[in-house]
Amino acid sequence: MSQPNWIYKTNGRVPEGEALPSGVSRVAAMVQYDGSGFCGWQRQSHSPSVQQPVEAALSSVANEPITVVCAGRTDTGVHATNQVIHFDTSAQRTARNWVRGANANLPDGVRLHWAHVVPDQFHARFSAVARTYRYLIVNTPQSPAIMRDYLSWERVPLDVEAMSSGARSFIGDQDFSSVRGANCQAPSPWREIKHIGFFRNGQVITMEITANAFLLHMVRNIAGVLMAVGRGEQKPSWVGELLNRRDRRCAGITAPPGGLYLVSVLYPKQLGIPQLPPGPDILGTNAN
Repeated sequence: MSQPNWIYKTNGRVPEGEALPSGVSRVAAMVQYDGSGFCGWQRQSHSPSVQQPVEAALSSVANEPITVVCAGRTDTGVHATNQVIHFDTSAQRTARNWVRGANANLPDGVRLHWAHVVPDQFHARFSAVARTYRYLIVNTPQSPAIMRDYLSWERVPLDVEAMSSGARSFIGDQDFSSVRGANCQAPSPWREIKHIGFFRNGQVITMEITANAFLLHMVRNIAGVLMAVGRGEQKPSWVGELLNRRDRRCAGITAPPGGLYLVSVLYPKQLGIPQLPPGPDILGTNAN
């Protein structure tokens, strides 16, 4: 399948007024995966990634090579309930064919659960206006024997009210250098966090965070900061002071990856990407 040069020059974006080659369609899909057995989303030469089996499964259905683009590259051990991808193909398949055919070829722990042809201008990454993650913490005296790869553990009782108070300093469009991963390649540390909420379901505390985009390890670093506040090691006012320093070395440890889930990616309504339920019941639905 040949594509015009501008496809590559624009990172796969189709400029307004342009179109994909005749007979080629752009398909969007949603992928759910257990990240505990993968080195992250992005294809790697040295370790298994989520991207590799997804592309292989779709290529089998299409009977041609498929390359996918995702909304957000999750890290090693991070999970997703609604990762959004897109790919271009000359194969004519129904949404049912894409989903069922791909799932028949995917390994355990990776599944497609929605697919549809979308406008040529749709781009899984660049068309997104917001992304939502949830971070799950089991707050018990002893570490859990069950679901160890899907929850972060904290034995010290966490003060959720103090965490919520500290989280207010993260809200807004600002420089997040203090919670930016050391190897982050983003050209700017500025992001806009639109919402951070907490809720407790028994012994599990969930932090829900929505932003226009995230920096490397940003959610896990924020979780580490707020857990320090929840343990009483820092006051809620410390969060604002930390952000003003713009120094990652002041922010403390990065929270473990197992409790982190990409649960939603938001797009303009005209692109036709549905907002599906954010995930399993343990993730909850009412952060505030």
